Amino acid sequence: MKFGPLMLTLAAAGMLAACASPTSRFYTLAGGEARPVPSSPAAFYFELAPVDMPQQVTRNQLVVQTSPAQVQILEQDRWSSLPSDEVRRALSADLTQQLGAIDVYNTPHPESVPVYRVKVNVQRFESWPGERAVLDAVWSVRAAGSSTVLTCRTVAQEPVGSGYDALVDGHRKAVDELASAISAGMRSVASLPMDASAATAAPGTPAKGKSAVTAKPAKAPLLPCPSSGAPATASAS
Repeated sequence: MKFGPLMLTLAAAGMLAACASPTSRFYTLAGGEARPVPSSPAAFYFELAPVDMPQQVTRNQLVVQTSPAQVQILEQDRWSSLPSDEVRRALSADLTQQLGAIDVYNTPHPESVPVYRVKVNVQRFESWPGERAVLDAVWSVRAAGSSTVLTCRTVAQEPVGSGYDALVDGHRKAVDELASAISAGMRSVASLPMDASAATAAPGTPAKGKSAVTAKPAKAPLLPCPSSGAPATASAS
């Protein structure tokens, strides 16, 4: 039995099968249009913690809605990293550009510069091909060392055209909208006097020239959310 022609035939068939196999496509939320840094950069840093995402989309494959109760997992269309990393990276870049501030999460920084901690919990991250991209997130901004916190919700729905490129671009625009809301919230918290929560930080500290008395905790200021939704109180934790 001659194996030479048979092996050549099998090799050729294998090459044809490899050529015919679908090619994976990878998408990212990074790489949008660069915006100029504000002429008056913020005089503070921010720390953007890892972003929480819904469990059903914590995978590299794109998960698209086919109906309100059904999704499809696309094996050949994937995120370049997990969606939580994609959203955090894009959001950090947006906040840096909009505020002129530096994200110092897990990075040493001067103690003399104020730091605002940002936490984002994405409730919905929906992809409707040819229809819309939805980003529904609850987020908070807290001044480091302070008991004052602003908690808000942003719901961004971006219409998209056909194709997955358009869908990813819709999610990028939704992240931009979320970043704009958080930027406004951070500036709102930063506008408060630095000692707004000092009374709650050290109750019982004697006032200068007076006997020791127990100071009454300062009432948390009411800060309106920059996006739609009910106003949030800056509460003491």
